[in-house]
Amino acid sequence: MKIHRPGRPEDLPEASVLWARWAALAVATWDAEEEKERFRHGYWFDGSGSDALRYDDGACSRWALIRADDGRAVLFGQDDSSRVAQYEPPIDLLAGAPGWVRDERLHDLLGQGRGECVYWFEDGSWRRAPYPDDLHDDGLDCGIGHLTSREFAVDAICALFEFDEDCEGAVAACEQFFEHVERGTVTDEVVRSFADAVFRIQTEYELLWPKVPVARSQRDLAAMTALARRC
Repeated sequence: MKIHRPGRPEDLPEASVLWARWAALAVATWDAEEEKERFRHGYWFDGSGSDALRYDDGACSRWALIRADDGRAVLFGQDDSSRVAQYEPPIDLLAGAPGWVRDERLHDLLGQGRGECVYWFEDGSWRRAPYPDDLHDDGLDCGIGHLTSREFAVDAICALFEFDEDCEGAVAACEQFFEHVERGTVTDEVVRSFADAVFRIQTEYELLWPKVPVARSQRDLAAMTALARRC
């Protein structure tokens, strides 16, 4: 699937699918120690009490997906590939947005320059503010493009675990995990099976050398399953 630059609403999957893929990455990479960190990178569920997912690549891309009532959602963030902040006159990223999108928190983040891309999902489709014809990029492709298809998402998780084409069973395990999360069929056994597959592949192919892979504990698996059920 080609992602336009700047992005278009039709580039994004339905909000529930985007949430599921994002959540699958957060579950797969969950780390108990990182849950204690104030400043994080990777994929995680927002612990502030809101129904939100976060992504920060630790370098140039920062995003959030917030779920609202009735299947609605807001996606916003920033990638260094974006040309929105430099554009003159400034682009009103909330032009045409309904009132429920215009909450104080989002206004504050935009005012701090922490959001250069805003899309909202309502009544089964994504929308965004109109862009000038000569805006070259809003950052959607580089920031969120890897979540716009199952294939891209599988590639992303394989890259995180350093799986390559030589790692037998890696792609199949990741595809199966995404399928369960997207379909809402995650169980304790699904999480355990995926975690065991990751451990086996990391061990067999010495992917963490010189470190030794560590199998997920019962506590880890319980926490991961609980997160997956929030999808």
